[in-house]
Amino acid sequence: MTEQTRDPRLVVEVLSEALPYIQRFSGKTVVVKYGGNAMTEDTLIDSFARNMVLMKEVGINPVVVHGGGPQIGDLLKKLNIESRFVNGMRVTDAETMDVVEMVLGGLVNKGIVNLINQCGGKAIGLTGKDGSQIRARQLKVEHQSPEMTVPEIIDIGHVGEVEHISTDLIEMLAERDFIPVIAPIGVDAEGHSYNINADLVAGKVAEALGAEKLMLLTNVAGLMNAEGEVLTGLTTAQVDALIADGTIHGGMLPKIRCALEAVKGGVASAHIIDGRVPHATLLEIFTNAGVGTLITDAAQQGNDAD
Repeated sequence: MTEQTRDPRLVVEVLSEALPYIQRFSGKTVVVKYGGNAMTEDTLIDSFARNMVLMKEVGINPVVVHGGGPQIGDLLKKLNIESRFVNGMRVTDAETMDVVEMVLGGLVNKGIVNLINQCGGKAIGLTGKDGSQIRARQLKVEHQSPEMTVPEIIDIGHVGEVEHISTDLIEMLAERDFIPVIAPIGVDAEGHSYNINADLVAGKVAEALGAEKLMLLTNVAGLMNAEGEVLTGLTTAQVDALIADGTIHGGMLPKIRCALEAVKGGVASAHIIDGRVPHATLLEIFTNAGVGTLITDAAQQGNDAD
């Protein structure tokens, strides 16, 4: 539907449907993990930036945490630096970490900031090193085969996990109507940098901020059951059961565990949403139908209408 043919009555209906959600979430914090297709397709990039600006304009405080794995891989290839992975995680030596910081903290981060600003917002780009926001420690990866009596510890270099999140800088920016855009790079007590999974950072940031929502943009329609149907409103107990029976497995498992931990850690709701859908974040927040999987704890279930 083009601008010329759009029915004005439809626009009014959409705004009317959104009104109670705008009223409900005004003043609340929403942490959005941005990555996947939403970061690589022009129409989706533009809609994401507009979504963040609109959320801020109606009183919601969006905080963006972004990935950038494909962009890191592209630059490593151009520099003839081999990419190696262990359990899906990039082995990150000192040379690779320099590239990670260059891409995540520079190219990708400032690109997102620029797009949001071009849409009329006020975005500020940060890494977890700024203000020591993300205190990290090295991630220990264990491997054990049937013939081994004890697991082997594999050193994958500058790959980290979150030890602590400081929210002072994020909260100060949000109070001054800025949209924080955070690259998932942490720092330890000795000043060493670590590349951290963006989903994990987004979840821990949401917990530390006491966010209303954690939204994880993915390349799938949401969490699906064995019949391929998207599961919508789930409690943490139901998600635990789906993990136990093997319904949730493979690449979706770490993302779901991240969402689950965030909700158990005090975030009101977590959403696994399809980043391939234009304006996915607004559809999930401001419409009755939504576009993904909603996870709440038992006390919240039935109170979250979206």
